[in-house]
Amino acid sequence: MFNLNKVVAYDKCLEQQAKIRVERKFVFVLIHTPYGLRFFEKVAKNRIAKFYAKCNIYLMPVITALAIFLIVTSLILTFSNSGVRESARDIGPTSNLLIPGINPYLPLSYGWIALVITVIIHEAGHGIVARAYNIKVESTGILLLGIIPIGAFVNIDRDELEKTSNKIKSAILTAGPLNNMIFALISLFALFFVVNSLHPLHMVGPVPLGVKVLSVNPSSIAESVGLTKDSVIENVAGQKIQNIQNLSSVLRSNLGNKVGITWQDKSGQKLLRTISLPPVAENKRGILGVSIRDVNPDPSLVLSNYKNLFWTNPIALILPPTIEQGVVPYSDMMAPRYGSEMLGSSFSIFANFFFWLWFINFNLGIFNALPIGPMDGGQLYNYLIQSKTKTKRVINASLVITIVMTIIVAMSVFLPYVLR
Repeated sequence: MFNLNKVVAYDKCLEQQAKIRVERKFVFVLIHTPYGLRFFEKVAKNRIAKFYAKCNIYLMPVITALAIFLIVTSLILTFSNSGVRESARDIGPTSNLLIPGINPYLPLSYGWIALVITVIIHEAGHGIVARAYNIKVESTGILLLGIIPIGAFVNIDRDELEKTSNKIKSAILTAGPLNNMIFALISLFALFFVVNSLHPLHMVGPVPLGVKVLSVNPSSIAESVGLTKDSVIENVAGQKIQNIQNLSSVLRSNLGNKVGITWQDKSGQKLLRTISLPPVAENKRGILGVSIRDVNPDPSLVLSNYKNLFWTNPIALILPPTIEQGVVPYSDMMAPRYGSEMLGSSFSIFANFFFWLWFINFNLGIFNALPIGPMDGGQLYNYLIQSKTKTKRVINASLVITIVMTIIVAMSVFLPYVLR
């Protein structure tokens, strides 16, 4: 309901906060500015903003369900696949953090820019929807780590939020994660258009041959002869290995025989060993017991496979170009092999920028929707439990949900180090 006194009081609040104010908290610096408040006030009056505020009321459970599905799927794969566990150990636990400089696969340049934009989009969602329902936003501004901008903040009046209906609480708390998911999809569409503009270039000069070992399975033929991760298999049974298909063909044509295998390890040392191949190869299973990729991937095939992911398995596009470069056309390894009809040789800058916007917005959105204490999802589900239970049981129920969900998330991170 429209409340004139409330609007007048809020206008006075804006006047009082017309000056920029700096606040220090430990290593963080909060720069309070009036510009965000005025922006929220202006946008919230728009019909589209009001429509958006009404439409997002019931969408938090959808994002939460997606987040839990992805985490549970990750746990199932970790339990059932030793290769997944080994890959997780290789990239390390810090790869789960969305902090450039700590996460070794999150580039500083693209990472910081995308993270700041993502947090601003998230907080703006809360602020705009709060004002659409005439809930006071106490302050907003820029958050710095020392002198480095890492995002933004929006402080909503908790007393007013507590007094509102569950529908309004849901709309305000859902707005942050939902903004991130929408912007993630927009970024993914932009990435698709950049990738769709690519075409392979003709390469001049000698082409490197062989296949690179990504992981070695325990108790496999590869492990028995000392073949290690990051080695390059160059020769088997006296034949030069050009690609994965060629290696498979050579191995299958020599089943039951003893053959020589030559590889170069990651230090550059060449090694020659003799292996005994089994008489029969199991269908759809490797013979050596390794996961591999081509040293010189076919750019046409890489581009075609990557384009197909947009339609067949978009979640697979969450794989960063810095982790497995041989399958991402705009990675440092593959980018020189392509040109773009729209962007020329600078396409990789745009592709990487859109990718990290998609990656960070998606991850931040689903993580904030989890039913964990201070997260947006945790706060919403806590309010919903409170509305149904007026006793101390609400505290116990919320705490149990937070603990269980935290354990599940922790398992997805640390299980690869427990199971070998």
